[in-house]
Amino acid sequence: MPPNAEETCRRLIASAERLFAERGVDGVSLREINANAGQRNTSALQYHFGDRAGLLRAVLARHQPGIEEHRHRLLDACRPGSLRDLAAALVRPEAAKLADGRDYLRIVEQLVQRGQPAADPGHSVNRWRSMVASRLSPEAIRLHQRFMAIRVTYVELARRASAPPARSEELFTSHLIDVVTAVLAAEVSEETAALMSARDAGSR
Repeated sequence: MPPNAEETCRRLIASAERLFAERGVDGVSLREINANAGQRNTSALQYHFGDRAGLLRAVLARHQPGIEEHRHRLLDACRPGSLRDLAAALVRPEAAKLADGRDYLRIVEQLVQRGQPAADPGHSVNRWRSMVASRLSPEAIRLHQRFMAIRVTYVELARRASAPPARSEELFTSHLIDVVTAVLAAEVSEETAALMSARDAGSR
């Protein structure tokens, strides 16, 4: 009986997700992923996904639609002026993956640390960035406090995802929202502003 293409893809994606999380997106060969998925045909992965980037997109695509829908829903419900609502809209959709996507969280943290999160113009994080920008000072925007909030979110979620599952993630999630809110709300001190001005003057 010829192999089922859908089942082959499912096995390859599951294998890649697990190995990318454990050893890094660039730390495992496509041949290893293929073998780990039980594929005797050494070209199966390339046939279905083309290359590493195509396989990575397929891994992310397993989780992102639900995250996107969840985040857009939270952004729609944000109260005017509430940084905590915005922090929750960033954190909660990803934290929900602690229940069924811990390897996914470890992979996305790798991408964020490399400065290349998988995003397109319709990505909910881009909408989040725009909404946050209207609530930050120009100095905070220049200091990339939005990206700092994103990085804190994914680093902490990946750390949590690497630990044994907890009975409940509610306290962790609420505290992480508090931390992200604090990052967004942090005022730029006079010292930092002066150093930033000196840096800008020296680059002219």
